Amino acid sequence: MDDARDMEADLLAMRRYARALARDESDADDVVQDALLRAIERRATYQPERSRTRWLLAIVHNVFVSAKRRQAAETRRNDRFAQTLLSSIDPQQEEHVRLAEIAQGFAALPDAQRAALHLTAIEGLSYQQAADILGVPIGTVMSRLSRARAALRDGQSGTGRPHLRLVGGHDDQ
Repeated sequence: MDDARDMEADLLAMRRYARALARDESDADDVVQDALLRAIERRATYQPERSRTRWLLAIVHNVFVSAKRRQAAETRRNDRFAQTLLSSIDPQQEEHVRLAEIAQGFAALPDAQRAALHLTAIEGLSYQQAADILGVPIGTVMSRLSRARAALRDGQSGTGRPHLRLVGGHDDQ
């Protein structure tokens, strides 16, 4: 029974620390879940003579820092990708700024949404053709497109500019 209480105390400590790091309950829960998985996978590295709580908190810390590094790297990749989209065009100053915002928003979309939007809007494929390429049902493609368009239109994908009107698809206004 003491072991169960000790594990519960460890879990509470992990959650508290993750929330302090992430400052968001949902993100903190993700960190704790990843940390627990890592602890299980690497349980052979645990030394029983040392504090299990400190070992687990170190794992929480490492998971959080690794996620932040991945996030920063993804942001850099998205920015570079947005720049490559602009490199082949030479529009006027105002148009260039607007295209840069759109390119950054497109680059910041989740991979699945960006792929669906690219295949249909850029490559001109039908929803069914895109579904076949992505290996998902057509309804999934339609859902991803709807979410991608909404994110771009509302400025949630990092463009900072709300009310972008995208033409095509079922969510025209």
